[in-house]
Amino acid sequence: MSEKIKISLPVIVEGKYDKIKLDSIIDAKIITTGGFGIFNNEEKKALMKMLCQNGVIILCDSDGAGKVIRSYIKSFLPPEKVINLYIPKVEGKEKRKREGSKEGTLGVEGIDADVLRSIFKKYESIKAESRTPITKRDFYIHGLSGGENSSEKREAVAKLYGLPSKMTANALLDALNIISSLDEFEQKISKM
Repeated sequence: MSEKIKISLPVIVEGKYDKIKLDSIIDAKIITTGGFGIFNNEEKKALMKMLCQNGVIILCDSDGAGKVIRSYIKSFLPPEKVINLYIPKVEGKEKRKREGSKEGTLGVEGIDADVLRSIFKKYESIKAESRTPITKRDFYIHGLSGGENSSEKREAVAKLYGLPSKMTANALLDALNIISSLDEFEQKISKM
């Protein structure tokens, strides 16, 4: 098995199976759009806008739906911060599906791992960022879950980081793990 390619920028993909495939190939923060769910998910859009400060990579399927999703994401992100990567159009269907896509082509999850490696190789980080992740246990210890006023405390943390309000505990945890380490998180909340 090949070593994972370290990518310092967050990578935006359409679905969870795309994320699973890329997780085996790249070492990066991977965000899913939930397919067309991105159109109604203000929380996810706000997260993408915030992550885009240093740039993001978009990798969608090479079909009509992928094109629509990519175009929509690009409509609310600054164009100079977006790196568009494209998979080749390959006829076929993913093994887990009964039927192929409308256009009869493979999506990100169906593309050969070596092809995906070659797509990302150009964007490999020289130095991998090593961070201790924030866990649900950390949330509990700091009163952000499972306690009195947990939701109010999460709102304060979201505001502190410039994240959208009313995020679920899991969504907030995911967002914090993309933008912060445990040490940074603990330093920030100790000043609250």
